[in-house]
Amino acid sequence: MGNSVAYPVLRTADPAEAYEKARHLCALLATRYAQVYVGAELRTVADVRRMAGLLPDAIYDHAEIRRDPVTGAYVYFGLDVRTASDAELAAEVPLDFVREELPDGVRDEDFVRAVGAGPASVRWEGCWPDEPELGSFPSPKYDGVQLVLNSDHCEWDRGVPGVHTLYVHVTKHGDPGRAERLAAAIGGAVLGEPEQG
Repeated sequence: MGNSVAYPVLRTADPAEAYEKARHLCALLATRYAQVYVGAELRTVADVRRMAGLLPDAIYDHAEIRRDPVTGAYVYFGLDVRTASDAELAAEVPLDFVREELPDGVRDEDFVRAVGAGPASVRWEGCWPDEPELGSFPSPKYDGVQLVLNSDHCEWDRGVPGVHTLYVHVTKHGDPGRAERLAAAIGGAVLGEPEQG
């Protein structure tokens, strides 16, 4: 998506509502690309097990930098999430991952249901309609919809359990008029300042 401008258009405690509104916004894209980008921070063994059942081939790593206490070298996560024991995983959490495409047979709604209390993101990209009469033009590199679970920031680096935020991404320069129209289409409003996406 590049460095788009992201406008928050909905905040809710209900992830199902946030997902439903995200899908409504996706339907408003003139073109939607097939890829769905996902990422999550997994804070418990149960979180890891749920996500590994869905995305066993994702590249999991420690959510926080770890170093060997003797050598100071970085310590990377090296376990197979499918076969590691609960005790082994408990010593490694929190873990995170980013995946650029959901595999065949995995739906974005399955991912949303699998997210635990850690921050997570689902991103759909495409192009908004051409609206020259309103001064809004599509931006294929930057347009899209993002659902951020358990966070109030589009980079989903701040965990806020139970707060789910929906963003619309528009151009790298921003388009507040389009953001307001998209927010109104889901019964929402632009909530505060735009963020860099």
